[in-house]
Amino acid sequence: MPARIISREEYLLLAKVAEEAERYEDLVAQIKGLTQTYGALTIEERNLLSVAYKNITNSLRSSWRVVDSMEKLEAARPSAQSKHQVSLIRRQRVRIEKELTDACKDIVKLLNDSLLTTAKAGEETVFYYKLKGDYYRYLAEFAQQQERSRYSDLSLVAYKFAYKHALAMLEPTHPTRLGLALNFAVYYHDVRKSPERACHLGKHAFDEAVACLDDSSSMQVMRDSMMILQLLRDDLVIWSSEMQRDAVSK
Repeated sequence: MPARIISREEYLLLAKVAEEAERYEDLVAQIKGLTQTYGALTIEERNLLSVAYKNITNSLRSSWRVVDSMEKLEAARPSAQSKHQVSLIRRQRVRIEKELTDACKDIVKLLNDSLLTTAKAGEETVFYYKLKGDYYRYLAEFAQQQERSRYSDLSLVAYKFAYKHALAMLEPTHPTRLGLALNFAVYYHDVRKSPERACHLGKHAFDEAVACLDDSSSMQVMRDSMMILQLLRDDLVIWSSEMQRDAVSK
């Protein structure tokens, strides 16, 4: 007897159950199954996909930062015992890096092989290219020099394509366009080490959105946009302060 094909509604239900239970690997599996069976994702389905990979990678990125800091702290101590401990800590860091690399490459592969090939022009295309830029950025955060440069370039290409598309197709207040601007600015600050470019991009997006705010959007869209604008404003304040401190120290 052939296996019964799971309906789209069943896939979605199982995905929501996995999200509620915080079983994000299971959530990824359900969305992948949905994609393989039914093709393009709805807005709700791709938001679940984003939630799954964000939670998986955020946990690993946080772990990596902690272990990386411990390794550097231990390496600063001159004793023979410290050398052994550094070796043990490094082993743990490398293991986390492999898990994080696998997770980031997994979503990039899903985007390249399936989701981007069926994406419609507009918000869907911007959403997926933003994700591609995000996960290449995460890879660039911890990769060694040659790989870091490659992932940085791949992230930049994805962000630039998404941003150009967003400028042409989405309103300045659209949450996906604003979220892209925020993450693209973070890329310039964290990966390219350029607070000037981060501020320029972030301020342009912020000013355009504020100039276009009105009551015609739905309450949910307005809430999402305002939340991202607040995050963008907070980052601009921090980055501007950094630039002022650098200018004083020179």
